[in-house]
Amino acid sequence: MIAIANAPSPPRAVASIILSMGLLAVGNGILFVYIPVKLAAEGFEPWVAGAIITAMSAGGFAGCLLTGPMVRRVGHARVFICLAAAVILGVLAISLGTHPVIWIAARALYGLAATGLFIVSQSWLNDACENEWRGKVIALFYMAYVIAIGFGSFLLRYVSLDGLQAPLFAIFFATLAILPVGLTRLSAPPPPQDVSIAVRAVWRISPVGLLGLLSVGGLTMLIQGFAPIYAAEVGYTKDDIALLVFLMQFGMLGIQFPLGAISDRMDRRFVLIAASVLVIVMASIATRLDGVALLWLVVVFAIWGGATEAIYSVANAHANDRADPQYYVSLSSTLLVAWSVSGLVIPGLATMLTPVLGVQAFMYLAIVIAALYGGFVLYRVTRREPVPEAATEPYQQVSAQAPLTSELAPQPPEDDEQKDTQ
Repeated sequence: MIAIANAPSPPRAVASIILSMGLLAVGNGILFVYIPVKLAAEGFEPWVAGAIITAMSAGGFAGCLLTGPMVRRVGHARVFICLAAAVILGVLAISLGTHPVIWIAARALYGLAATGLFIVSQSWLNDACENEWRGKVIALFYMAYVIAIGFGSFLLRYVSLDGLQAPLFAIFFATLAILPVGLTRLSAPPPPQDVSIAVRAVWRISPVGLLGLLSVGGLTMLIQGFAPIYAAEVGYTKDDIALLVFLMQFGMLGIQFPLGAISDRMDRRFVLIAASVLVIVMASIATRLDGVALLWLVVVFAIWGGATEAIYSVANAHANDRADPQYYVSLSSTLLVAWSVSGLVIPGLATMLTPVLGVQAFMYLAIVIAALYGGFVLYRVTRREPVPEAATEPYQQVSAQAPLTSELAPQPPEDDEQKDTQ
């Protein structure tokens, strides 16, 4: 039988990748709430849950470095299945009981696997989609993942903390996620390119973009990782925290999307300043919300999370506006590493500050980081002219909770090349 290699795939085939990652996200959403609530119920200090968030970030950084070589060795499909198995192993370790050291190692393994799964998935999707609908598919991919995290968190309202119900549900969804990819008809993409890190070159191209990713990796982990830890520590119930994390994800739609659309019509740096101010204001309000109704906490954290998402996507878009096409691969690689380093260092700093400043330490740290970044962007506005509107690329809806891994996604050929295979 004659087949066309790397031919555009029908939406139903592409949906298998999105479905698999969505199912994995549901299981992760369950654990996002289960871990801090369970630790609080067992009497552990908040910094223990913070250390688990830091370990997950460390695993994500390792995933950035290790996934490419693994894919080049055995291919996308096998790596996807192996990483999904790693997720299951990590959850099995959590089911052994409330042992913080084991949980730290388990979430580090999850961080490595999750980052690797994003690299494989986005590479696969970029290769499978035609130019006309690639951007819409990638945006749907990220949006589906974020909403699935919220849905998983919401499910914990109906799951008991006692026994193994929560880890078993997470294992169920992770196992189910293997099936769509295992049965997909998508052809495997070409091997990914080597990651090329060029910090000085990227700084010359876009200091605002580089520092944006260096800030937002940590800002994302602070709001998404520490918000449920804070809620558990100040006394909100499991059901309240599950609802909180679920509704927080809609900040991506309510805040990120409008700010992103505005950034296509004006100097993106002003949007970055506005998003930084939103983070500062919401984090400042959050420091005074102890004991208030859940609704107010949801509103504040959702706006905070949405503004953080906006910094991520708009800073990415601004950096691409400044770069020539031949620098895209190096630019994306360097930005991803900056995001990963920030996601490791800043949660670690918040964890160390928690015993000193209390469970609100992540709020104070977010205020400082957003203020420094917003001030730097304002300074750059006075030093460099904006990108001409004709030279800007359309804003793409992506999420800071899921690394933008386009540097490992093969670039689609300008001319469709068809190759016959047996």
